[in-house]
Amino acid sequence: MTTPVLDARIESFTFHGETAPAVHGIGLAVQAGTLTSVLGGAGSGKSTLGRLLAGWLRSDGQLRGRLSLSGDGIPNGAQRLDFAGTEDDPRISPAAWSRQVGYVPQDAAAMLSRIRSTVAEELAFGLENRGMDRDNMHRRVADVAAQTGLSPLLDRDPGSLSGGELRRLAIACCVILDPVVLMLDDPLSSLDAEGAELILDLITGLVSKGTAVVHLGQVAGRLFSQATHCLVLDGGSVTAQGMPAEVLLSGGLAESGVVVSSEELHHGHYGPEAAAPEPAYGSPAGANRVSPGARTEASSLSFRNVTYSLPIAQGGQRAVLTEVDLDVGPGQIVAITGPNGAGKSTLLRHVNGLLHPDRGEVLVGGAPIRGKSTGAIAADVGLLFQHPRDQLFERTLLREVGFGLDRLFGAEAEVRAIQALEDVGLANVASAHPHDLPASGQRLLALATVLARQPAVIALDEPTVGLDRHGIARLQTALDTVTLRGAAVLVVTHDLAYARTVSQRVLRLRGGRLHEL
Repeated sequence: MTTPVLDARIESFTFHGETAPAVHGIGLAVQAGTLTSVLGGAGSGKSTLGRLLAGWLRSDGQLRGRLSLSGDGIPNGAQRLDFAGTEDDPRISPAAWSRQVGYVPQDAAAMLSRIRSTVAEELAFGLENRGMDRDNMHRRVADVAAQTGLSPLLDRDPGSLSGGELRRLAIACCVILDPVVLMLDDPLSSLDAEGAELILDLITGLVSKGTAVVHLGQVAGRLFSQATHCLVLDGGSVTAQGMPAEVLLSGGLAESGVVVSSEELHHGHYGPEAAAPEPAYGSPAGANRVSPGARTEASSLSFRNVTYSLPIAQGGQRAVLTEVDLDVGPGQIVAITGPNGAGKSTLLRHVNGLLHPDRGEVLVGGAPIRGKSTGAIAADVGLLFQHPRDQLFERTLLREVGFGLDRLFGAEAEVRAIQALEDVGLANVASAHPHDLPASGQRLLALATVLARQPAVIALDEPTVGLDRHGIARLQTALDTVTLRGAAVLVVTHDLAYARTVSQRVLRLRGGRLHEL
């Protein structure tokens, strides 16, 4: 057995102000040229583990254990740090550690400098900091851009990219620096099928060249099945580990809240002693599908020949939406899927007046919303953003959900806020700060702020991203409730399986136009 390039023994790590450790009793030895998969549901500790291994959390809490790096790229051949949870513990230099360990967090945008005006400049940022000469830098940027599908986007402003494009850019910014160990938290999240294939191929190529890749996530899919070694975390500790086939048979996986992909459910071999996890999305809604040409004057939400363009750097306009025509009736769920960058989120921003069409009309309850303020529209339309942190601003979960409810429901406002938190499984942490929640919790909290207002129209942008099996079940229960009371739901998602399962009508946005699927 060769010496691991990364060897971690986490006896415990406890955040400042907490009494219970976030992770404890975890051992992880990562060999060069291998893929390790660390799975867990919401709050399991997998992202905390990733940040610890990347040297991001040492000052945020008390760590007991050790971290060791070794290999050709490590100064003096090896580096070992021992932590006793005291003030005399060693300090991790983020700059030095990141030269060996690359990390892309769940919030991919957090990886970006935010001071570069183009994708190419963002890719070159780390290379410039390391003093690479210009010719080699240009070649390296072009090479990594090609591997991640970013070549057509090199002149684009990073701020104009879609969620999936931003994730590919964040991964590329990490890969371009050639880390010895590459840790990826939810690397396929928000990616369309083409983007996911690019990243899967990239990971396979890196492993074959000797990079140690650690995958962190809540989906047992293709990365899990290709892994050399797998761990399942629950409650901050390891509940199952081994080869993928062994972990699939374990009770630890079934109880963890990990989403098992349809591919793994189909190909997994479950013994009589182990119950296979249930499908994440339940049964398809095909029996209630709407006729492709369906249109009714009673539609809660309508797009009438909506056209929208964006200016481009070279001058002129880039068409994003072209003559979009759509109706969503009371109690219906319509899903829109399509490739990253197709304009799905742009379409949703027209629903509540954040964007206005160049031509055409958006109607809510049969009335055009043009000329109305977003505040006035919000009385009838609830929008869940793709990045839920963008709509969270209060000091506690209860204050977040209750914001503005008194103007709608008077004395019942607090009761409705508590009920909305209960509906998404967050009532027990109502006094916590929203930014203390994991990404999945923030998404469910943002959903609760929408549900509490009981709008006639609900628009959801990538609602399943970051959710484990329990979170998806809560989302589905919420959708069942709102459609039963007559709300119209428009869902944007890259996940075609989810779209087909929950909706009565599925459309694909491509080239600015909607097409029936």
